[in-house]
Amino acid sequence: MYFVLVYIAVYFSFAAVTPYLSLLVRGLEYSPKAVGILLGVFEGAGMGGPFLFGCFADRTGRYKPGLLISAALVVVSAIPLILFRSPLLSGLFLAVMAVGFRSTIPLLDAVTTVNQGKSGNYGKIRTVGSVSFIAMALFLQWTPALRPDNSRNIGVVIALCSALILIFVTILPPRYARIEKPVPAPAAPKLPRKKTGLRPSLLIPGIIIIALSRLAMTPVYTFFPLYLTESLHWNVVSLMFALAAAAEVPCMYISQRLIRRFGALRLLAASAAAIGVRLAVYAFCPFKPALLLAQLLHSLCYGVFHPAAIALVSGCLPPERRALGMSLYLSLGTGFPAFIGNIIGGFIVDHAGYQALFISFMIFPAMVMGLYFFVAVKRQSVI
Repeated sequence: MYFVLVYIAVYFSFAAVTPYLSLLVRGLEYSPKAVGILLGVFEGAGMGGPFLFGCFADRTGRYKPGLLISAALVVVSAIPLILFRSPLLSGLFLAVMAVGFRSTIPLLDAVTTVNQGKSGNYGKIRTVGSVSFIAMALFLQWTPALRPDNSRNIGVVIALCSALILIFVTILPPRYARIEKPVPAPAAPKLPRKKTGLRPSLLIPGIIIIALSRLAMTPVYTFFPLYLTESLHWNVVSLMFALAAAAEVPCMYISQRLIRRFGALRLLAASAAAIGVRLAVYAFCPFKPALLLAQLLHSLCYGVFHPAAIALVSGCLPPERRALGMSLYLSLGTGFPAFIGNIIGGFIVDHAGYQALFISFMIFPAMVMGLYFFVAVKRQSVI
């Protein structure tokens, strides 16, 4: 129950940041190229936070301080971000926000999966997060005070939602936010390791596949809100993200069964294929019904992708390195690709427009499929 409350608060915050951060920055009168660069700074800075807090949690077994500090960084940076319109200051405040924002999920996922153990079902508790995201996104969609061109109100909403995380993490009992380090046992004869179906050697190709998939999703997360409001003049940003989140819930809920049936790597390949189709719809079918249907592909693009990525990374590492593993996933697997993707995407939009952006990023799902088949053939087995 305690983890459920924290997941609700965290995904309330995500519902404010994910759809609206690019609109907030654009509302500060920056060009699409500058938006891409500043959000690239956001993603680049966000890579450091998970490693910092993850290493601290792994060494001490304490997750609560990291969760509190990460949420506090978002709160203290949101208001200055909307008050000062200087590229240097905007980059600084976005960097501070990113360190906190990008650290919350890996810490929460790590402590949750470790507490649940092997018999737990991460997908079910993560579904609570998706439902919370949908509820908050719909609320923000029909809140008159929150419009895409109102950076001030967007910043205030982000600060308030993140402050809610502080409240729920504060009441989290210590026994749920501390992982006791195992006491060394007397020396015993070495026994053959139990096969789990996951090999440590798959961590590197798995991270590359995750990174390329996240790179392909950059237009969806960063530039799709701008595309809706500027090219289509359609103020449905939160509604679109709520629809996408609703589509992910069923797959997220049954993710454990899917992983056991098909394997994490195979599901990551299926997710990449769905991302390619989604970008093709954005590029070649810019009609409202088609865009609405494309959001349903989020069931594969994220509803399958995220649990499969978590399963692959955590399955290749021992429990005592789980927080660092989640940090590796969030930093190298998603943070760095988003950093590169935002910068490249901003330049493409500035010089060639949104259609060129969507078409050019379709190359990354194709690269994922190629790498997947290479790994599958080389090992003659797919996880």
